[in-house]
Amino acid sequence: MVAKKQYTKEFKLDAVSLVLDQSYTVAEAACNLEINANMLRRWIKEYQTDNDGQAFRGNGKLTPEQEEIRRLKLENKQLKMEKQILKEAAVFFAKETK
Repeated sequence: MVAKKQYTKEFKLDAVSLVLDQSYTVAEAACNLEINANMLRRWIKEYQTDNDGQAFRGNGKLTPEQEEIRRLKLENKQLKMEKQILKEAAVFFAKETK
């Protein structure tokens, strides 16, 4: 019987990032990482449905450095969304004043 291979949280997050942030297709990313495409799709789904930033928690707790990185990534994501909203508002109001 073959032992089930386990992947770290960082590996999973990097794999998901290839697809969501770097515009790789699921098939390309899976092939490059030598993992099954369906598994990568499952990781992406888990990441996207995660509301509290605890996707791929595993059995252990995060180290202080990992927790800080997670917090900064969430903050970065929030700031990017706010920036996009402000850009769209500026375009909207620029059209209104003409």
